[in-house]
Amino acid sequence: LQYCMLHLSGFDLTMDDLKSFRQVGSKTPGHPESHITPGVEVSTGPLGQGIANAVGLAVAERHLAAIFNKPDFPIFDNYTYVICGDGCLQEGVSAEAGSLAGHLGLSKLIVFYDDNSITIDGETELSFTEDVCKRYEAYGWHTIVVSDGDNSKDLSTLLAAVEQAKAQDKPTMIKVRTTIGFGSQKQGTEKVHGSPLGADDIKHLKKMFGFDPEQSFAIPTDVAAVYTAASESGRALETQWNAMFEKYAAAYPDLAAEFKRRIAGKLPAGWEASLPTFTPADPAKATRQFSQAVLEKITLAIPELIGGSADLTPSTLTKVKGNSVDFQKATPEGRYLRYGVREHAMAALCNGAAAYDGVIPFASTFLNFVGYALGAIRLSALSGFRVLYIMTHDSIGLGEDGPTHQPIETLAALRATPNILVLRPADGNETSGAYKVALEAAHKPAVLALSRQNCDNLPNTSIAAVAKGAYVLIDPE
Repeated sequence: LQYCMLHLSGFDLTMDDLKSFRQVGSKTPGHPESHITPGVEVSTGPLGQGIANAVGLAVAERHLAAIFNKPDFPIFDNYTYVICGDGCLQEGVSAEAGSLAGHLGLSKLIVFYDDNSITIDGETELSFTEDVCKRYEAYGWHTIVVSDGDNSKDLSTLLAAVEQAKAQDKPTMIKVRTTIGFGSQKQGTEKVHGSPLGADDIKHLKKMFGFDPEQSFAIPTDVAAVYTAASESGRALETQWNAMFEKYAAAYPDLAAEFKRRIAGKLPAGWEASLPTFTPADPAKATRQFSQAVLEKITLAIPELIGGSADLTPSTLTKVKGNSVDFQKATPEGRYLRYGVREHAMAALCNGAAAYDGVIPFASTFLNFVGYALGAIRLSALSGFRVLYIMTHDSIGLGEDGPTHQPIETLAALRATPNILVLRPADGNETSGAYKVALEAAHKPAVLALSRQNCDNLPNTSIAAVAKGAYVLIDPE
């Protein structure tokens, strides 16, 4: 469905691409990939990631609107829409993200829950019998139920639900009851999920909906006309926005220049001059403390750097002067995110925020708890998102917490993951250098592994040398 809509909307997906669905090397893989298919915003193959990414998209929109919007100039003013299923809402990451979205009152987040009562194993009664709407109401969401999602001839109820959602001061879940594979001879069963219907059933389906059963990959004229009109409407809206932005640039030239820089993904000119340097005469500190000193400087130099910690701020030392205001419902201009004890959603939210553009998100917790977030961190790497993972307590020497908190295998797992930077600085200069390398890598995430123990400032370390990956510190000769 997504690929068909992208094709009909004029994205760079040809009919041949559609015919190559789920084939190796095609632009239409079995799960949408943001780095492969034009028009796909986030990679959402693992269930639950999409709805969690959407929370990040909505956070970015609200934050940037608070920074850039002025009266009569709604520069950032979009809704984030999600289509999810039963499986998505069974994943823990969606629960974490949904809870946080409700707390933050992300009113421009609208989720369509396709309640078709089927998963791969069979009917959801086998394992999923809770009242999802009541759960999301407890999270702080508004919920709506559309009972007849199969009725494609009358969309008024669905459209009315969207308007009702837009009137809320909280996120909305619209539960749409549907029949999986509606019209197929296998409708309402798990056999429709992920398996071809077969030639005879496809003909049956086409006849039921008034199509020529002998035609394949044919676009009816009226369907093409609807999408052509939608594309033309979109182009007109873009033209209106561009005209508005020209007036905005005249009235607020500094903000307009800042907007253009951020959307281009460029760091502020000269930002690296803010990085602190150290000498062996400076006192030994834990590299998490050196990280705090770096953040004190770069959060002032790089205003798009936003993020926070998974309820470990006093340990990860990520809240500093430059991000002293929390991002909350009442203070969306704030740059410090209180993720709560939600490591997986924290990482997935960062992916969504990075996909939105205009911000550079960071997440922080103990290195060992990468295990809770790894599903989303892997997608950061796969998608090429610039996300900073500031992970402290990087060794077995982490105090009284014991083996459950010791990151024995964690670094090996991260280093085995393609397209991710793993940086474990040895002192203050290398910590500054690690941040420089991480921030300048526009198309890959970075993990900064930082110590709890004090580390001496070594002779001959430098910010620049970190980019080499390895270098000679002291010549044994």
